[in-house]
Amino acid sequence: MNKPSSPAAPRVIESDICIVGNGAIAKTTALGLAQSGLSVALLCPPSSAPAAAASADPGWDARVYALNHTAHHLLSSLKVWDALDAARVAPVDAMVIQGDGARAGGLSFDAYGAHAGTLAWILEDRNLGQALDAALKFARDVTLVHGRAAALLRDDDGAIVRLADGGAVRAQLVVGADGAESWVRGQCDIGLDYRSYGQSAIVTNFDCEKPHHGAAHQWFTGAEGIVALLPLPGNRVSLVWSAPDVLADRLRQESAAQIAERLAVYAADQLGALTPLQPELVRDFPLRLVRPHAMTSQRVALVGDAAHVVHPMAGHGMNLGFADVAQLMKTLGEREPQRGVGDERVLARYERARKEDVLLMQLTTDGLARLFDADIEPLRVVRNFGLNLLDKLPVLKRRLISHAMGK
Repeated sequence: MNKPSSPAAPRVIESDICIVGNGAIAKTTALGLAQSGLSVALLCPPSSAPAAAASADPGWDARVYALNHTAHHLLSSLKVWDALDAARVAPVDAMVIQGDGARAGGLSFDAYGAHAGTLAWILEDRNLGQALDAALKFARDVTLVHGRAAALLRDDDGAIVRLADGGAVRAQLVVGADGAESWVRGQCDIGLDYRSYGQSAIVTNFDCEKPHHGAAHQWFTGAEGIVALLPLPGNRVSLVWSAPDVLADRLRQESAAQIAERLAVYAADQLGALTPLQPELVRDFPLRLVRPHAMTSQRVALVGDAAHVVHPMAGHGMNLGFADVAQLMKTLGEREPQRGVGDERVLARYERARKEDVLLMQLTTDGLARLFDADIEPLRVVRNFGLNLLDKLPVLKRRLISHAMGK
């Protein structure tokens, strides 16, 4: 008589580092730390549906990123940049910012004035994700773990992430790269400051009648929020409209063609008529400030939106995340031989190294969001005067654009 088989023992995975997350920042962190010689377990949620087969023409992704030189350097060093579909990456050679009102101020930057080949690069989330997934398939010392985290246990000897299926990941360090609603951050009881901006970002893509010449355009409109049109390859642009909630509710009910008609008042002179690339592809997401009180805890480091969420007006939320990854790699790589990757002093160095850059971007974007959100005539005059004055100060302009470029 056959004996009943014993149930399989829950899997336990051992690694130097456990990264929780499934986005571009999590995958980049996994690649970077693995290429630094550390063993990595990348914990991703189980897929809810099989991945759709790639079509010959998947269309243009509504979600795009404006990546600066820090991000470019990091992705190049990890051999990811060259794996991107270059035909779907657009360099930004100039940026034109315009104020509001009858006497609108203006500010412009260009790559020549910044002594750079380009200011930034616009690429789709899908393009970046596919390149990262391809790199992870060939990465040594990266174990992909599909499961849901259920508990985080930490002590002086290490950390254990218990999974919902009974398995576990044991590591010396857990990296929370799991977004603004970070589960890892929540397990650490890290307090945070949260504020809604009362705005939503409306995103979609258009063909433009006139060539954009690699210029990104941004309009601070006051009552209608902040409108940005970013260059895509060819005569195409990507819209990011930070619209007040009342307006955003109306835009959600409109077609992309109706949104294009609204944009004509801003963009017609520079870009001509706008035609929706995919009329049904209009997305939106709420805008908020999330400022955790710490980027580290015992055996834990936070990166990306888990560590900070800023207003998208400058397009630097993703760039802050890539700078986190680069600094974490550097800090862990420079630790003393006797210190492990989860050593509290090592993690404290990482947090100190990122504090100034993160705080500066939080204060800048939050301050500008407050300033340009106020639809009051005296403030409108002041901010337009400030834009015009800054445009006439080349030294200050160069310092500002150099910081934005991540150089």
